[in-house]
Amino acid sequence: MPFETIWRDIKSALKSQIPAHSYRMWVEPLDVVSFDDHRLVVSSPNFFSRKRVTENYGALIEAEAARIVGGKCLLTIEIANGQTRKACEPSDGFQLALPQMSIRPHSGRLLRKDFTFDQFVVGGNNDFAYSASLSLASKRNNGQNTLYLLSDTGMGKSHLSQAIGHHILSEYPREKVYYITAEDFTNEMITSFRHDAFNTFKEKYRRGCDVLLLEDVHHISGKERTQIELSHTLDSLLEANKKIIFSSCYLPTEIPKLDDKIRSRLGCSLISSIEPPDFQTRARILKRKAALRGATLPKEVVHYLAAELTEDVRQLESGLIGVMAKSSLLGLPIDLSLAASVVNHIVRSRTKITIEGIKKLVSREYRVSLKDMESKSRRHCHVKPRQIAIYLARRYTDSPLQTIGKSFNRYHATALHSINTIENELRHNEAFRRQMDILCHKLETGKS
Repeated sequence: MPFETIWRDIKSALKSQIPAHSYRMWVEPLDVVSFDDHRLVVSSPNFFSRKRVTENYGALIEAEAARIVGGKCLLTIEIANGQTRKACEPSDGFQLALPQMSIRPHSGRLLRKDFTFDQFVVGGNNDFAYSASLSLASKRNNGQNTLYLLSDTGMGKSHLSQAIGHHILSEYPREKVYYITAEDFTNEMITSFRHDAFNTFKEKYRRGCDVLLLEDVHHISGKERTQIELSHTLDSLLEANKKIIFSSCYLPTEIPKLDDKIRSRLGCSLISSIEPPDFQTRARILKRKAALRGATLPKEVVHYLAAELTEDVRQLESGLIGVMAKSSLLGLPIDLSLAASVVNHIVRSRTKITIEGIKKLVSREYRVSLKDMESKSRRHCHVKPRQIAIYLARRYTDSPLQTIGKSFNRYHATALHSINTIENELRHNEAFRRQMDILCHKLETGKS
């Protein structure tokens, strides 16, 4: 039987056994090289692909090959530069391991060491975003150089954004990857003005950057000078065929006070949304994160946590950490009783928190009437409590931005501005952060 036919039959069998997005991403790009003496040789595009295929599908490929040819078959994976490795051999010898620390890209924030494609749990809620991110990082999609990762907080967009950075730095070490937030960009621009270094700032982003990972792009809302400079930067990068990855909680059309040119640039990106994970995906996330911490959770505990903690990945991780910490500190076994005590603490308050309850708490704490909080008043003594209440409503309720804004007699654009203002002050004002911690504690415990 010709080896091309054998490979076609193997791929057909694999296609019916693994998820469609996994098949397209990992198996479809493989090409058969030869088959002789019960040794199947296929080629993969790069080191990362070979590692992924070997670890996840190597045994399956060998089993299908053995079934088709009627005897034992050994798989060997070849990469573009001609190196080979048998599927049963360890992977340590062909790819440099990342250091056991966060990775510093060429500019901006650290990349978390665990925010890689290997550690990202793929499910129906995020498979398109995952595939689009990996495709762009692997330079497979030459026609699309911009990606817009869209999700609520805690769904994994930062993980995917940083995974792109990790992959490119690993596969293309000469590429200059800049990982920053929109606020970082603004602050750096302001600093460059103050220190007479604006030309250096412009040159850095327009000429010295190959991949720009720009998080929380909605924070440029209303910042006219930042938008002008970012627009020029994006034009330069796109003209030079560089890659740009944006992330945000909002669609480009939902970000207020945004220059039309910037909005158009963002809207022309491949917009990939990430939804809340389903039960099966939540269970796999828990198993993966537990394994990373060197622990194995009983199946019934995994299923209980996955069923109860449904908001986002961060809530899942909070539950896992709580269970492991309580078990360790109190010397208790990890069982359903322990898991229930942790879950009750996490979710008990969420069902009780409403926008009206938040308004009443903020009204009491800041001694401002509900009428003034909902009024058109721009006095600071009314504006600040209003912004705090809007921020807390966004954080603690499932209400959409339009609903939150309407409850304060504001448009959603004003509500977004309020949220951004409070988030910014939380990052830079320790005293205010302590005040907010007290408010959050009162909300979560119901002791208001």
